[in-house]
Amino acid sequence: MNTQRFLRATAVAALAFMAACGKDAPARAGGGAQGDSAGGTPRDSAQATNSPRTPGSNAQGDVRDNAPAQIRGLYINAYAAGSRTRLPALLRMADNTEVNAFVVDVKDDTGYLTYRSEVPTAIEIGANRELRARDTRERLRIMREHGIFPIARIVVAKDPLLAARKPQWSVQHVDGGLWRDRLDFAWVDAFNDSIWIYAAELAAEAVRMGFAEVQYDYVRFPDEPESKLASALFPGRRPGETKRQGVTRNLKLLRERTRPLRVPFTIDVFGLTTSARGDMGIGQYWEDLVTHADVVLPMVYPSHYVRGVYNLKHPNSEPYQVIRRAMQDALRRSAPLGQTAEIRPYLQAFTLGQPRYTPEMVREQIRAAEELGLDSWVLWNPRSAYDPGIFRPKSAAMSVAPSPAQRPQPGTN
Repeated sequence: MNTQRFLRATAVAALAFMAACGKDAPARAGGGAQGDSAGGTPRDSAQATNSPRTPGSNAQGDVRDNAPAQIRGLYINAYAAGSRTRLPALLRMADNTEVNAFVVDVKDDTGYLTYRSEVPTAIEIGANRELRARDTRERLRIMREHGIFPIARIVVAKDPLLAARKPQWSVQHVDGGLWRDRLDFAWVDAFNDSIWIYAAELAAEAVRMGFAEVQYDYVRFPDEPESKLASALFPGRRPGETKRQGVTRNLKLLRERTRPLRVPFTIDVFGLTTSARGDMGIGQYWEDLVTHADVVLPMVYPSHYVRGVYNLKHPNSEPYQVIRRAMQDALRRSAPLGQTAEIRPYLQAFTLGQPRYTPEMVREQIRAAEELGLDSWVLWNPRSAYDPGIFRPKSAAMSVAPSPAQRPQPGTN
């Protein structure tokens, strides 16, 4: 598999997302690269169900103690979460379907926050100036009433606001000033532990507010070609440290900071991590990721795979095959490692290029994952617009997972 071709395709997808989404949602192509027990101990990959463990008791009680055995989640951007019409519509849909979790932006890739934060760094840099859901605590209460498991999404390294306000924490240009990617975004330096500590401080606040899990996104370096990165300087880099080592070092830090919150330590990662034999220049390597997190969400969107991957002429037209092959690779690589993270794929519920994605095409991705025993999943749509036809009725969702004997063995041809 040609990693550089994949990364170039990802950049094109990011541009398309930006054009398609406008203000309604941040772009997220191939991920921000972008857990389950409170103690940061990954689950045993040999278990057949691949289900999350239930975190321990907590002062807020019910929501974290009663985590669903399988997460069937939707990404909800900050604007939808703060809307008086869209959030109720999503809740009504969840009432009647298998959907039982929402992944809600706390800090997206603009750097601004969904609700007013009391974290000193957030106040200092002005991250409270574009609040999307001022009454987030009340909205979380309503989600709980509807049986929704609320997950906080926090973007780590793609934070142009933090980069501008704290340039000493940021990727620098060799000629001075801030380095910017092809989309003209400044990035903070993923070698710098301060940005990871900031993310952990926001996570602690989100959990106090009522979120039951924290999902960290963009836990990586920029996905840019070597020619573009040649002008980038990373002031936080330790002598001789590679990007992979930098990500691993700071994932450990983030895990330790998240552990006292007694919620799953969860990370979003590039879809290609399941197959790539290197870190793709972004610092993410599958074996590192699944041995440090409780839950890993590879963003295996078929539209982000280039022609020829898995011997498919047009991967976007074959969602079942892409997800099945990618998840087989993930399971195969995790199997010899002993205790590893739960694999909870992010699946494509949007149209990017041809063909137009239908509910049936989204459902095919879910089928591919569940046939391999991956019964938890999250759907991504940048506008948070989901067709109810994608989902099974709530009454039919309790007995759909195939038994271990029915599941094919992991591995690839």
